[in-house]
Amino acid sequence: MRGVGWRRAAGRIGWRRIARQTGRSVAVWAVSTLTMLALALLLPDFRLQSADGDSATRIALTAALGAGAFGVLSAVVWPLLVRLLLLVPALVLGLLVFFLNGSLLLVALRLNPTGRGAVAPETAVIVAAVMSAVASATGGALAVRDDEAYRRRLHRLAARRRRSDPPCAPTPGVVFLQLDGVGHDVLTAAVAKGLMPALARLLAADGGTRPPTHRLTPWHTDWSSQTGASQLGILHGSTYDVPAFRWYEKDRGEVMVCNRPTSAAELQRRAVAHTGDGGLLSEDGASRGNLFSGGAGEQALVLSIAARRRSRENRSRAGYFAYFSDPANAVRTALSFVAEVGREIGESTRARFRRRRPRVSRGGLYPLVRAFATVVERDVVVAAVMGDMLAGRTAVYADLVAYDEVAHHSGPYSRDAEKVLTRLDRSLALLIRVAEHAPRPYRLVVLSDHGQSPGETFHARYRLTLTDLVRAGCGLHVPRRAEGTRSGTEARAAVRAALRRPVEEGERHRPARRREPIVLASGNLGLVSFPDVPHRLTREEIDARHPALLTTLADHPGIGFLLVASEAHGGVVLGPGGTEIPLADLDRDPGPLARFGPGAVEAVRRTHSFPHTADIMVNSAYDPADGEVLAFEEQIGSHGGLGGAQSRPFLMSPLELSEPVAAGERLTGAEQVHRVLRRWLGELSETGVPLAGAAAEEGERAA
Repeated sequence: MRGVGWRRAAGRIGWRRIARQTGRSVAVWAVSTLTMLALALLLPDFRLQSADGDSATRIALTAALGAGAFGVLSAVVWPLLVRLLLLVPALVLGLLVFFLNGSLLLVALRLNPTGRGAVAPETAVIVAAVMSAVASATGGALAVRDDEAYRRRLHRLAARRRRSDPPCAPTPGVVFLQLDGVGHDVLTAAVAKGLMPALARLLAADGGTRPPTHRLTPWHTDWSSQTGASQLGILHGSTYDVPAFRWYEKDRGEVMVCNRPTSAAELQRRAVAHTGDGGLLSEDGASRGNLFSGGAGEQALVLSIAARRRSRENRSRAGYFAYFSDPANAVRTALSFVAEVGREIGESTRARFRRRRPRVSRGGLYPLVRAFATVVERDVVVAAVMGDMLAGRTAVYADLVAYDEVAHHSGPYSRDAEKVLTRLDRSLALLIRVAEHAPRPYRLVVLSDHGQSPGETFHARYRLTLTDLVRAGCGLHVPRRAEGTRSGTEARAAVRAALRRPVEEGERHRPARRREPIVLASGNLGLVSFPDVPHRLTREEIDARHPALLTTLADHPGIGFLLVASEAHGGVVLGPGGTEIPLADLDRDPGPLARFGPGAVEAVRRTHSFPHTADIMVNSAYDPADGEVLAFEEQIGSHGGLGGAQSRPFLMSPLELSEPVAAGERLTGAEQVHRVLRRWLGELSETGVPLAGAAAEEGERAA
């Protein structure tokens, strides 16, 4: 009897679910019908009646049948079209979405049994976009209080993946989520302000009664505090011979830039050759939105493969298909993209009218780059990670570049940047919910690759660039009007990967006159190279060649210190007032490096050992009182050198995993972070026990 009663109760629950689903479908259909009627009234090239006119009932029937046909085609045909277009670059597919959506509407009207309904092709794109957006919004509004509907959808996706993919291991998987450019201090401040409630719950910093499930650990970058070096070290275990974000290699006659596809591919090749290891993700891994692949078999928006011919090996089924299979996703992202462009234009205009300082130019293509980083890249990467989790992949590493891009131009502690942190936290909360429906338990590791240090630009303070200062020290002509140094950021790399833009020959080689120096900027780190000399110049050779150059640079108030090779000492650090300290003596007397804090001496010594270190390495001035540096690029939040928060990213890990380092020790360098992550992957492969926090939550739901 008890079994019969249980089956009857289950049957009643099942019928109620069917009734709710049917009610939502009918409501969405009705709203779509009304939307189509309204658009037919507003748009002259869209009609739902014959030329002689029809009754209101006939017009309504035409609209209802047309809306129904469009909904069915969107649900059935659309995923098949997207699967056929997976090799199309992400941004191109995003634009193609609107034309395909419009085509579905034309087909829906052609299939309408009433024989009515006609629309111009260009108008069909608008009608289809509006109807998709309205249907998505209506469905979301009806299901917003029905948490079971959301869970059931995730269960269906998970079950579908389990049928198509081989069974995954019962051991826990791990998602490494990189919040690009978010420093340890920025994160703790955001959690304290309530800007990131999902992170706060993991750290038990939300005032609740649950114990923490994660720990927060700061780590320290090398001298080159930027994504190219840090992510190469984290994913491939080597930061060797990456002195900056961009540098000149004399033996190849080429400027290397970390966010250039050919450079990223070469750096990854060198790292693999140096370590003899395929990468952190070589075992059933996925790489999403990164500069490097980490050896993953599944990749999406990965820069190091952007220059390669597209094939089955370098496309992402779980990424693009999971996102674009729903036309409403593309419409929603496009609308958010436009809104973000408008938001940036409004915020930059407000900052200019209020004469905020510091401030940099935010015109040109920047509003589009920002919108791509904060909307398109985020949506595609998060969708790809969701697909990876539902497919049960062992290790996933994803980079969200939104905060880094906005902080470069608005400042790391600005209101703009704080809003981005809140949106990133929502993405994190979504991934936590998806983990509950994955075919295996998942542990979440959140980390950053570097922080950002605030401060005005070198150009804004002194009305000249580092290039101008170097030319003056060499006795070369200096233009009367100084031009700011162009900024290069990780978001531009994501745009390049999405567009699969080829590298032009002119981008590879930087033309230079025989004796004129090449001056490059990486945040507040500058590099000066003399291309006509095949080896790295020593201090003695530079003095013989340009007697005033080193003194001009070292004595400038915007310069913190210089690193140059030396025939007498191997290498020396130069500071103002004739300060010259051999590298071997820095432990006893750090000189100008003292204000840059612990680890500065070791970082400078290591960079000095790289084969492609520049003739002159220039680090800007740093004020420990306010943490500000002077960027040689057009950025008011910068990273790339030594000084302040840029060198202090964070690592947030589950308490079930071992401590990153022993108590009292410093976690230093991306290579050590790589070893820690490797150790955790080994620990996960030896256990099948789910996360304690996740298990507790499931128990609470069951109760």
